Amino acid sequence: MRNKKIITVQDISCYGQCSITVALPILSAYGFETAILPSAILSTHTTGFKRFVVHDLNDQMALFIEHWIEEGIKYDCLYTGYLGSTEHFKYIKAIKGNLLNPDSLIVVDPVMGDNGKLYPAFDMNYVNEMKNLLKEADIILPNITEASFLTGLPFKTQYDKAYILEIINALRRLTDATIILTGVSYSNDKTGVVVFDKEYQYYEHDKIQKSYHGTGDVYSSTFIGNYLKNNDAFKSASIAADFVYDCIKNTLDDETHGYGVKFEPLLIKYIK
Repeated sequence: MRNKKIITVQDISCYGQCSITVALPILSAYGFETAILPSAILSTHTTGFKRFVVHDLNDQMALFIEHWIEEGIKYDCLYTGYLGSTEHFKYIKAIKGNLLNPDSLIVVDPVMGDNGKLYPAFDMNYVNEMKNLLKEADIILPNITEASFLTGLPFKTQYDKAYILEIINALRRLTDATIILTGVSYSNDKTGVVVFDKEYQYYEHDKIQKSYHGTGDVYSSTFIGNYLKNNDAFKSASIAADFVYDCIKNTLDDETHGYGVKFEPLLIKYIK
């Protein structure tokens, strides 16, 4: 049987356990051949490090795609993460139009903010480009901050199910995609994920009162790996949530490891 091929478009943070350095090992561990279209290469990620080195790969991205088209390479899944620039959205369209097999899956993780704020590189022009990309997606994985910017709804830290349903319905006006809304907490000691395909479903687990960079990338990559195996959005969302929870627990006792989570030692358990 032919092995499914994934193309993921996001940056390479060479040190720091996020983006492509998370996506590649997780998706490969699930048995999927994974190619990369890097949007930029960084010495480290941008949180907690000083004087990091960044090289934008905008010009090379077009050349990479042209080469793949010439070679007749096709992919079964397109997975987008941190893009970094409005210039990069045109390459997503080029991949969709030229490099995907029929019935390929398009998964968009609209990485652009957290804790009620956009990341420094982004503005509302970027948000508007992301809105357009959502229309092309089969599955989207925003957190509440990203969902609030995409929908224009106010960001809240305390809310009830009615607020989350308002966000879900506003997202549904933007896209027909299955919605995976992460970081949904109805109480201080619990958190979880809302899945909306044909109906509202919520998976909840204990909340660890410490956050780490890159957990969103771990979540999205684990979700995609599971989904391509079982085609069950809720089951995949639940497994991915448990994996991130265990990765954080696995990192808590190491005070020197604040830049990401130790997901690698747990991969074998979750793949099994």
